[in-house]
Amino acid sequence: MSEPSVLYEERDAVALLTLNRPQSLNSLNPEMHQTLWAAFDQAEANPHIRALVLTGAGRGFCAGADLSSFDFSAGPNQVERADPGPVIERSFNPTTRRLMGLRMPVLAAVNGVAAGAGASIAMACDIAIASPQASFIQAFSKIGLIPDAGGSWLLVERLGLARALALAMTGDKLMAAQALEWGLIWAVEDDCVAAALTLAQRLAAMPTAALVATRHLLRDAGTRSLAQHLDIERDTQSRLGRTHDYFEGVSAFLQKRTPQFKIGRAHV
Repeated sequence: MSEPSVLYEERDAVALLTLNRPQSLNSLNPEMHQTLWAAFDQAEANPHIRALVLTGAGRGFCAGADLSSFDFSAGPNQVERADPGPVIERSFNPTTRRLMGLRMPVLAAVNGVAAGAGASIAMACDIAIASPQASFIQAFSKIGLIPDAGGSWLLVERLGLARALALAMTGDKLMAAQALEWGLIWAVEDDCVAAALTLAQRLAAMPTAALVATRHLLRDAGTRSLAQHLDIERDTQSRLGRTHDYFEGVSAFLQKRTPQFKIGRAHV
């Protein structure tokens, strides 16, 4: 019996998801997307899981779409059969949306090459830690396409227009050290999985609802004016001010003890 295409493991309060098609550098086919979503569901259904780490098996993080799953064979309707649009709509866009909408912090442990949509998936995570051998490649221009799975938006958000355009047009490899210097990732560590798990455990002990609210505020900041954003900050603070975590955090601070946070529980 073959192993699942995504491995799921729980390490205390952290879910570790491993893309598991190392023979294809963990390139994604439709079945793998479905398995990944099921792993997200499993993590979210367990109230004890408060952070998630995503990595890849073997020498790659994710090489993007598995092009062998597209039908390029000659014959009737070849253009329709090879059209990437429906696959993006059914598989890649939902994966990016799920990653950016999970109820917990999400970390990428980029253990090797992250190419095409694989780079987009790494950028869709809240925090990325890479191994020194890891690389990020916008491979789309080499096959006549554009960055997808959110890549054309995330590249500009992370790197600015000049660097995003150059990487997307040339398809040049961006090594981990340069990615760190440019601000694409948080850290470079020899054992990126261990480092990501350590940071995830730290985040898991923090107020989850506040961390996720921070994600949404920062991600959406560029879509609003400062005046609009001030109002959103006010409303978000008011909502979080009704949670157990707010009262627990302030009480622990005043009592000089370690707080015990709980997921999304209203103050009683």
